[in-house]
Amino acid sequence: MKTAIHLGAAAAAAALFTATAAMAHISVSGPAFAGATHEASFGVGHGCDGADTYRVKVQIPSGVTSVRPMDSAFGKAVLEKDAEGNVTAVVWTKPTVEDVLPADTNYYKLTVRFKAPDTPFKTLHFPTIQTCRTADGVETTAEWVDTSGDHGSHGTGGDAPAALPAPALMILPPRAPGWNKYTVNEHVHDLSVFKDALIVWAGKAAYSPNPVTLGLIEAEPDTEVLSEIHPGTEIWVKY
Repeated sequence: MKTAIHLGAAAAAAALFTATAAMAHISVSGPAFAGATHEASFGVGHGCDGADTYRVKVQIPSGVTSVRPMDSAFGKAVLEKDAEGNVTAVVWTKPTVEDVLPADTNYYKLTVRFKAPDTPFKTLHFPTIQTCRTADGVETTAEWVDTSGDHGSHGTGGDAPAALPAPALMILPPRAPGWNKYTVNEHVHDLSVFKDALIVWAGKAAYSPNPVTLGLIEAEPDTEVLSEIHPGTEIWVKY
């Protein structure tokens, strides 16, 4: 672990730095922490080609336990389970067709509380089926089920791609203020998972979400910029 880079100015700048990212039409709040209870809110930003959302079915990935959804103004939550009693999906449906709005005007938030699996740095995907309904009763669906990371177009409606990006939630290890040592057992391609860290070290490579600190890393002799983390890598992260 190297400590030669001075973090005083970088830490001050970090307080002002805000990372931005494109959001899918069905988003999920996170990150979650390994083995801990997490309250995830699924945001439904749009309907389908001008039609209001009528039903949302969120599939629960394997390893997620103690699933307890919340009813919302959108509608009551219904659980689907497998033969062993494990929750496999949560479905919210508007109470009646009369509750469907005449146009796509509203944002909806649907919440589930669950225990995250003890799998640090793993990404959980929640494939989601969104059903919309027009004022004259025509139903269409948008399938937010792509887990490849290659999202392409985010359109909805009849010309939509076969699979839209599934809501994705990163699982982080427990942390403490200061330096934290981890062994990463997943391939981490997107280092924005460390967006609230001051700096990350892996051998002679380092990363920071703060542009000031990143500039110091780039200028440091014999230091590489960390761009991805391979399974089995030991890292140090300062929060």
